[in-house]
Amino acid sequence: MRAEVFVVEQNCAYQDLDDKDKYAYHLFLEDEDDSTVIALLRILPENIAYEDMAIGRVIVKKSHRGKGLSRIMMEKSMNFIINDLGKKRIRMSGQAYLTKFYEDLGFKKVSDVYLEDGIDHYEFLYEIE
Repeated sequence: MRAEVFVVEQNCAYQDLDDKDKYAYHLFLEDEDDSTVIALLRILPENIAYEDMAIGRVIVKKSHRGKGLSRIMMEKSMNFIINDLGKKRIRMSGQAYLTKFYEDLGFKKVSDVYLEDGIDHYEFLYEIE
């Protein structure tokens, strides 16, 4: 599914499979009718992508977008990091057009815009004080 969205749909030729997957927690959501995966993301421990915990590779299958699934997935992953793992900081790289979405979840932009795979991104940080 990641290749379907990131490589084909977004037309980004990059190495999706990386050594970070083997260290990650993977959160996914299945369709109630046929048990196919319709949304997923990965949670990376500290010192894998950043010094902080990280959320990445957030995707929802095209046929299931616009239903709030990415918000549900993000909230579940944030709750897992904070409540189950006891961490207070979450960092991520997010596409610039999703800035309001991430800010509504409590993330703050902590970088200037930068290109990643030809798409404008920001680095975001969520922090419990």
